[in-house]
Amino acid sequence: MRWKIFGGVLAALALVVGCDKSNQSAPSVKDYEQKRAELLKRPAGGPTGVAGRAIKPAAKDGGAGLVASNASYSYDPTGKRDPFRSFIAEQQQARAKEERGPLEQFDLSQLTVVAVVWGTERPRALVQDPSGRDYVVQEGTPIGKNTGTVLRIHDTSVLVRETYVDYLGAQTTKEIEMRVKNATQGG
Repeated sequence: MRWKIFGGVLAALALVVGCDKSNQSAPSVKDYEQKRAELLKRPAGGPTGVAGRAIKPAAKDGGAGLVASNASYSYDPTGKRDPFRSFIAEQQQARAKEERGPLEQFDLSQLTVVAVVWGTERPRALVQDPSGRDYVVQEGTPIGKNTGTVLRIHDTSVLVRETYVDYLGAQTTKEIEMRVKNATQGG
């Protein structure tokens, strides 16, 4: 019961302190209307604001909280990043724009393994792109659009590991075997 009385007294005290008008710093409606009327009476020809009305420079006497600016500010986004674009997406696009080799421009399904040199210290393979250009690859060579790398070269195939990134940013790796194109199979 005592707590209820104590709470009621605190609420009444807060009401009395909150309604004290002696410490009023914000302009009243009357002050606002008076300043507005002054601004509307100004002659045109100076800097203008909304609806072509003249704007008064900022008052140095305080102006009861009303301030008008004659500076016409215009936002220039040149050289600034778009605040509504994902930072992660921008990083991925920057990586995509980095210098890429000719074999990284094609999907693995578009490339053909023509020949393999194996049984040596550094096995190599001859890979052909869709336009007919040939490239020599070895273990560690970047290949394919999905940041693929040649893992191993066998007698009839090339093993490539590609890394896929889904829309959530999770990475998945996949090993793909590219076989030598056999002339007797007809392509």
